[in-house]
Amino acid sequence: MRNTRTITIPSILLLALCACRAPDAAEEAGSIPRPPVAKVVPERLETHGDVRVDDYHWLRQREDPEVIAYLEAENAYTRALMAPTEGLQEELYQEMVGRVRQDDSTVPWALGDYLYYTRYEEGKQYPLHCRREGSMDAPEEVLLDVEAMAPGQGYFSVGRWEVSPGGGLLAYGVDTRGRRFYTIEIKDLERGRVLERIPGVTSNIVWAEDDRTLFYARQDPETLRSWQIWRHQVGTDPARDALVYQEDDETFGCRIRKTRSREYLLIASTQTLTTEYRALEADDPTGEFRVIEPRERGHEYHADHHGEHFYLRTNLDAPNSRLVRAPVDRPGRDHWEAVLPHREDVLLQGIELFRDYLVVRERRDGLVRLRIRPFSGEGEHEVDFGEPAYSARPRSNREFDTAVLRIGYSSLTTPDSVYDYDMRTREMTPRKRQEVRGGFDPLHYRAERLWAPAPDGTRVPISLVGRRRAEPDGPRPLLLYGYGSYGASMDARFRANVLSLLDRGFCFAIAHVRGGQEMGRHWYEDGKLLRKLNTFTDFIACGEHLVEQGYARPDGLYAMGGSAGGLLVGAAVNMAPELFAGVIAEVPFVDVVTTMLDASIPLTTSEWDEWGDPRDPTYYHYMLSYSPYDRVEAQAYPHLLVTAGLHDSQVQYWEPAKWVARLRATKTDDHRLLFKCDMEAGHGGVSGRYRQYRDQAFQYAFLLDLEAGAGR
Repeated sequence: MRNTRTITIPSILLLALCACRAPDAAEEAGSIPRPPVAKVVPERLETHGDVRVDDYHWLRQREDPEVIAYLEAENAYTRALMAPTEGLQEELYQEMVGRVRQDDSTVPWALGDYLYYTRYEEGKQYPLHCRREGSMDAPEEVLLDVEAMAPGQGYFSVGRWEVSPGGGLLAYGVDTRGRRFYTIEIKDLERGRVLERIPGVTSNIVWAEDDRTLFYARQDPETLRSWQIWRHQVGTDPARDALVYQEDDETFGCRIRKTRSREYLLIASTQTLTTEYRALEADDPTGEFRVIEPRERGHEYHADHHGEHFYLRTNLDAPNSRLVRAPVDRPGRDHWEAVLPHREDVLLQGIELFRDYLVVRERRDGLVRLRIRPFSGEGEHEVDFGEPAYSARPRSNREFDTAVLRIGYSSLTTPDSVYDYDMRTREMTPRKRQEVRGGFDPLHYRAERLWAPAPDGTRVPISLVGRRRAEPDGPRPLLLYGYGSYGASMDARFRANVLSLLDRGFCFAIAHVRGGQEMGRHWYEDGKLLRKLNTFTDFIACGEHLVEQGYARPDGLYAMGGSAGGLLVGAAVNMAPELFAGVIAEVPFVDVVTTMLDASIPLTTSEWDEWGDPRDPTYYHYMLSYSPYDRVEAQAYPHLLVTAGLHDSQVQYWEPAKWVARLRATKTDDHRLLFKCDMEAGHGGVSGRYRQYRDQAFQYAFLLDLEAGAGR
């Protein structure tokens, strides 16, 4: 239970007195939260002869009651200023909930003798995970009733869940804090009771084919690095579980999975630039894992299995990756056989192996393509989706011996859809399209693909959607979203909640900036390490282009990004504050240098190859040049809404908290600066399908209130 003790200092008392007033009254009363004077002891951080003074370093003390009280004071201030929008928030929330079919269900997927699916009941926050034997006409068996498991928990999440090969046991992870520490529970499905629990681990779980052995990953309790793979025998004391692999290199993490063929277990050791796989026959769980190809700095490969071969997607001599195969008993590079060559204009993103087909997931011209290659050698073809910008990927394909490929698809105007594609006949069968209630008609909206010139001449793609108008009405308010890190591509997918903005006159755009992989591996390489500034200048260039081309009103351009995307918008507002009218930074990674100097913080060691290692002076000074917290200046900033989660395991809450505190003390404007710290959630935000709509409604109310003129 969180501590809510009040600090008895004037600013907090004033806040309490003003909590029920209108926003302007609260501001006039001087109730903006201030850190406790006694706590503000500057921390001198010296690196490479450079001294940084951090007045807010004390906010790292998560268990300090005064820290908690300060966060609560910020929340109270935010509530006070947003109080006049409560009606709008409720209206937006009801819209979002009203678009959702409350008694919804996923398309069933096959595994063994059963069809599995997840469904929701009307009014319930959490789902039921179910199955039926043989067909959907068979009686329903509820595997997990998450709604019944969650009462009394401020946060509740079921992570990965896996049914044993024989179908009689269920293993799943439960997280009740949002910090991604799970308790694995093993349930006897016939008797409906939990047999045993394994606490304090990840939800990365895999069954061996003997139907009794479960492998799972354990994380380091301090850094949260997934570094060990353990073996558990059902019916034995978890304290006697066997450690089968430990990743001692602190820059690597490890995970375990099973191939679709169900013949091999694979342990992947991964780092930003390097991977290494170990394999073990899935029916020999006590055997020894064998290295497929020894790790080598800069070599990234990904392994899968088919018949007598391991298939390896490798970047060796192939920046955009190529595909090779090798005999399972001689998998080293001396025995590699080419399957797909490297191509300069096509990124090989992944493969799916079935008994008779190889499915190739590629990215060309910024869009995902699915190519079907029969092992017979005849009939290779590409799946045609017929839209200028979209998101498509294989999903829920658990069966190996099938000719049907399950595909998830959406676009900016097409709701999430599921298709079954027959790889023999090339027939596409629609299985489900997300029902969007409330009168949604895709013909009322228009999607476009634009290209913005970056300062170095690079053309940066933008995906944009807006509501069609009978007559041109000039530039509109526009929300620009971006991410741009880890090679993660932000595809143009459907976002039902965005309709609440589009229907109120906004446009929504995604800036596909460097740091992602939309345009190939070089797009990622040009947006990381000592080229990271390209990510931020690309985003600014996209915003400027949207204004110049008349898509966005000059005083109506808004920005949004989360986590590393929060770093993106944080850097952008330091570099071009006048460009944006308002910004939402969700759980933003903004204290880059301090975090990357601290190896005890989760993710730090595994990400030196993403951001740079500031123990090297070259990287230190480069990172310092863009770190949002370090680059706060005495200048006018746009209106800002910043969010955090107290139990966030990826971006620690104190980063956005410190950033907000420094902005309050430094910026020269009187624009709104709101900080909302969820005292129960982690990096992914709140749990429960309806609670997330409250957060989205709050954010959109912030934007719409600004657009209405209340915050100008």
